[in-house]
Amino acid sequence: MTAAGNPAVAGVGRPITGGRRLSLTWVGAVPFLGYVSVFLFLPTIIIAAGAFLSDSGPTLSNFGNLSRSYIVSATINSLILSGITAVLGAALGAVLSYAIATGNPNGVLRRAAVSASGVLAQFGGVTLAFAALASIGPAGIVYLWMAQNNLDFYSSGTWLYDLRGLEVVYLYFQIPLMVLVFLPAVDGIRPQWREATESLGGNTWHYWRYVAGPLLAPAFLGATLLLFANSLSAYATAAALINQGGIILPLQISNAITSEVGLHEPGFAKAQAVVLIAIVGIVTALYAVLQRRTGRWLQ
Repeated sequence: MTAAGNPAVAGVGRPITGGRRLSLTWVGAVPFLGYVSVFLFLPTIIIAAGAFLSDSGPTLSNFGNLSRSYIVSATINSLILSGITAVLGAALGAVLSYAIATGNPNGVLRRAAVSASGVLAQFGGVTLAFAALASIGPAGIVYLWMAQNNLDFYSSGTWLYDLRGLEVVYLYFQIPLMVLVFLPAVDGIRPQWREATESLGGNTWHYWRYVAGPLLAPAFLGATLLLFANSLSAYATAAALINQGGIILPLQISNAITSEVGLHEPGFAKAQAVVLIAIVGIVTALYAVLQRRTGRWLQ
């Protein structure tokens, strides 16, 4: 109370008691953050720390060994494999996405195609390797039928167990993955934009060159980067299909950990993994930037 007997006023528009309440909207993300921390951040920290350790203590020799010729060759092969499968998978997946988007949005064919893409995008490992061997392998049913009809695609050698074979097999899950990530962007293209282009005297070329193309470009490039990272980090399919040698970096990491003659180098394997994590991290960051730009006009 004041001297005049009137109640004190704390301030205009400010309550006498209480303060700003702490927002609790972040609580719902705690389980996800915990999951990511345990299964992503913690293993990354362990691998990064182990890359600087050896049996005798801290060392930088693990990274110095990355200059070995077979490691350089495996790294280049991994980049080639990821680049080819990303570009081909993105191109073929984009065409398939457009075909799905132009159909009936509530049709059975669209639902079946999207459902199949969701399943096939996760289809890999030993199962995919066996399916490739049983279909297009040297004793596969597809190859034997084509060979009987004078279409022998192994006339120049058995390429299925080489880098070219991985490129073909990886497309099996790259194309469906492209459909899943690119279809929402294609669905965001409105028919009114084509009508507006035609009303201004433009044709199909003008529509794709000046309207749909620039709008879909960030989404397409972002999806291509996602396919690149997906192929670069794939291991199980290559390990099941190629049981000797290490033509790509993930197989070299496995060889450095599980040597059958006692020559395993866990620190060296972790140094290779750090290189792989760094490449995937850069690609993922670029993908996030492009996805943010795509989301501006999809809203």
